[in-house]
Amino acid sequence: MDLAFFLRGLLIGFSIAAPVGPIGILAIRRTLTLGRWAGLLTGLGAATADALYGCIAGFGLTAISELLIDQAFWLKLVGGIFLCYLGIKTFMSQPAEAAAVDDQPAHLSRTHVSMAYLSMYASTVLLTLTNPATILSFAAVFVGLGLAQMGSNYLTASVLVAGVFCGSALWWLLLSSGANLLRRKITPQSLRALNRISGLILLTFGIIALSAKS
Repeated sequence: MDLAFFLRGLLIGFSIAAPVGPIGILAIRRTLTLGRWAGLLTGLGAATADALYGCIAGFGLTAISELLIDQAFWLKLVGGIFLCYLGIKTFMSQPAEAAAVDDQPAHLSRTHVSMAYLSMYASTVLLTLTNPATILSFAAVFVGLGLAQMGSNYLTASVLVAGVFCGSALWWLLLSSGANLLRRKITPQSLRALNRISGLILLTFGIIALSAKS
């Protein structure tokens, strides 16, 4: 029975993560410019946030869910501003500034590389958590599948949430691995164009988030 719930969680996590939005664009861009670990950790940040929202839906934490929905305006504001910042920063960055973290150039210390990875992971957790639509998606799916309000069965709820994380992480592994296959074929000119396109897309997502009605 626990395996069945794990597989359900796996499917839920994968299906919610799969649509390519701002996080997907960010993961692809980081993979192509900084390497496979940068893209994967970006995705794992989203998977972590998905698991947290899965906990809220799976354990029936309605008070937290209602609080997040009530604060949707401020969450959208923070997320929108952050997306705009990332968009502008990405648009303005030059290929030379994006030295491959995976290759760990001589001028980068191990501590510097670790902090860069941590920053990529943490920024994606924040971006995903500031999207109130995520908790609504999980709540709708859990209710539709009859999986909501399982807080009284902690083991089953935990297995379900673990499945959500693994399903989301699986999608990001596939996405970053696929993007990494193209990495060696990317030229400086292509990276410059990628920065411009990715920056504009992220900026557009940010503007949409800021202009959307709460």
